[in-house]
Amino acid sequence: MATSTDRPFLYSEAERRRRDASPWTLVQGVLAPLQFAVFLLSLALVSRTLATGEGVALANASVVAKTFALYAIMITGSLWEKAVFGRYLFAPAFYWEDVVSMGVLALHTAYLAALATGALGTTGLMCLALSAYATYLVNAGQFLLKLRAARLQAPAYAMGAAR
Repeated sequence: MATSTDRPFLYSEAERRRRDASPWTLVQGVLAPLQFAVFLLSLALVSRTLATGEGVALANASVVAKTFALYAIMITGSLWEKAVFGRYLFAPAFYWEDVVSMGVLALHTAYLAALATGALGTTGLMCLALSAYATYLVNAGQFLLKLRAARLQAPAYAMGAAR
């Protein structure tokens, strides 16, 4: 199985052209900071609820909003990956990011299930949300490193080194 470390560049010339032409690139560029803003607000609300016991409904609503933002970015990200790399998930260039994304999705979905079924009390829900958020931060860091790699790769394309 090929992984991102097997490739000298993040994108081949053809993939870079498809990335630049895809409308999903802009969608991802809008949704990523939007999701991060929702995360920051929700993190504050969840932390307040854990610290004071107040604002439970608002904290829960914020985690649900963060989860829906995550679902939106995952669906559109899969469409972007298909447009650029020809597969919906686990393209070699983004393999490990997608693996961690599955964990992020699982934790956020577990939160929704626990909230809907009453399987966890307030403290359990808030701790589960924080676990999901910690994993999300790792994943966001992975994607920021990929964004940086793509920007560093751009000058190499300009000089014709990526052929």
